[in-house]
Amino acid sequence: MYHYRAFKHPAWIDTIGKFGWTGVDLFFVLSGFLISGQLFKEIEKSGSISLKTFFTKRFFRIIPPYYFTLALYFLFPFFREREALSPFWKFATFTQNYGLDVIARGTFSHAWSLCIEEQFYLFLPLALLVMIKTKAFRYTAIFAALLMILSLVFRWIIWKNCIVPVLDTEGFWKEWYMEIYYPTHTRLDGLAIGVIAGYLMQYSSRFKNIVHNNGNRLFILGIILLGISFWVCNDQVSEEASIFGFTFVAISYGIILMASVSRSSFLFRSKSYITSQLSTLSYAVYLSHKGIIHMIQDALGQLGVEGSGNISLLICLAGCIAGSLLYRFMIESPSSKLKYRILNERT
Repeated sequence: MYHYRAFKHPAWIDTIGKFGWTGVDLFFVLSGFLISGQLFKEIEKSGSISLKTFFTKRFFRIIPPYYFTLALYFLFPFFREREALSPFWKFATFTQNYGLDVIARGTFSHAWSLCIEEQFYLFLPLALLVMIKTKAFRYTAIFAALLMILSLVFRWIIWKNCIVPVLDTEGFWKEWYMEIYYPTHTRLDGLAIGVIAGYLMQYSSRFKNIVHNNGNRLFILGIILLGISFWVCNDQVSEEASIFGFTFVAISYGIILMASVSRSSFLFRSKSYITSQLSTLSYAVYLSHKGIIHMIQDALGQLGVEGSGNISLLICLAGCIAGSLLYRFMIESPSSKLKYRILNERT
């Protein structure tokens, strides 16, 4: 809904989708928790991490659909939702989130979050191995908290030195996105919260008991804090939101995540076929949705269908899901089979 506002859309989307940008922060919290949790379990079991196994799994999950999408963008210009792309090497090396001029090179700009994710996949297992070797592993949660604080400090320094001088200029939005919103070093809050939660759930019996015994209370607390976070971030580019907003949002989603894994929570006991299927399609939707929406709205315009209407929205939503199903059967499923074949050969 947040990205749909960049296209022709019904007026109510502006209200509903206003805080949709926090979906990225939820994604970071989930990723930090799930990926670190897998690594912590492996460390607990074997005392180390198999980098070959970890990177093989990540490669076949991430790279084939991503490079397929890059091929669409670079080989078929009609797929592009805007005119200009960042250089291919930035996409290929997952560094596109640095120096990203969203005004001049806004096509496939949403890949910035995947860049941060891939950098996280590279850094985390290596950092954990170093901490195991140096006997610093017990301080993992403290190191993660320091990274979160460091991100907040970076945003404060950048706001004072880079954003304030351009507050009243036409280049404000470009600088804000380039300096605060997209860089990895300013967006570590969600990943850090996820890693902290994953570490404590694995190694702290006290923390685990608190989570499992207070699921619904944690959910209520998380929702209240998320509401406060939205209030702080009502103006997304204000000083308060730019410096503290990402931290508040990440903590709120982290508490809600703990509620969802708590055995005493209604969320833990609830099963949904629809949401589980959407979760398996989410990566493909993430990669392709802007290109698909752009093509569908162009086609509907030629047919005389109003692009800003609810019918157009529903058609675009259906198109995004259909596109993700093609990704699943054409790319993701074959990649997954190849991944398990390679992993089984190694074992």
